Amino acid sequence: MERNCFLSVVRLILPSLDVQLAYLQLFPFLQFASLGSLESHGFARNRFWSIDTDPPAFPTNSSSKAYIDLILRPSEEDLKIWPHSFEFRLRVALTPGGDLMLISRVRNTSTDGKPFSFTFAYHTYFSVSDISEVRVEGLETLDYLDNLQNKERFTEQGDAITFESEVDKIYLSTPTKIAILDHEKKRTFVIRKDGLPDAVVWNPWDKKAKAMADFGDDEYKHMLCVEAAAVEKPITLKPGEEWKGRLELSGVPSSYCSGQLDPQKVLSSS
Repeated sequence: MERNCFLSVVRLILPSLDVQLAYLQLFPFLQFASLGSLESHGFARNRFWSIDTDPPAFPTNSSSKAYIDLILRPSEEDLKIWPHSFEFRLRVALTPGGDLMLISRVRNTSTDGKPFSFTFAYHTYFSVSDISEVRVEGLETLDYLDNLQNKERFTEQGDAITFESEVDKIYLSTPTKIAILDHEKKRTFVIRKDGLPDAVVWNPWDKKAKAMADFGDDEYKHMLCVEAAAVEKPITLKPGEEWKGRLELSGVPSSYCSGQLDPQKVLSSS
């Protein structure tokens, strides 16, 4: 079976490095990148989760899915670095066809009457044949923050996102569906999301890849990070309130139209 997630071989070789599987580092976090005072990407992804024995009702028919429910509550050490009480529930589900669905619920369980705010992203790395043969559809004409230019705001000008150098952008107010087209493999990844208005697109390219301890020098050629996120406007919860976000990933064969992959067939499908 062909692998759709990307995992650096360096993470497999060096056991001291943090290895997170399931579409590489899909476990969510309560802070995006370095946009806050916590550790980079927050702390939820580096914690031990428990099996949730009393999960909320699943919104869709779960009879055809294999799934697991997880829950994370703050430890005493967590409360020292982020003094807010919360429950973070995550359902991970797989369909018989191989689609992956993640549903996250974050609830403010504080008894002190204080709200808290957080940003969020699913850290999804996709395996691609050749980054120079990949295009991302659905984000054209949108505004984005460029992390390579001090988060300055720009508007995407191309009819699709292609890759010729390092990219690290946060696209704002994005649609609920995004397509990643792999020209060489004639395959399209479809990202469907709810509750996550932004999308992060990242590839380190050669110079940064060589400087990363957990990344092979040439592995940037075969990966692309596209994340469903809520970054620009932090999510704020009052005590008792709950936020829910959903991500669904699927892979479909891509058709050709006038010599190019046709994303519209994917983006217009239900």
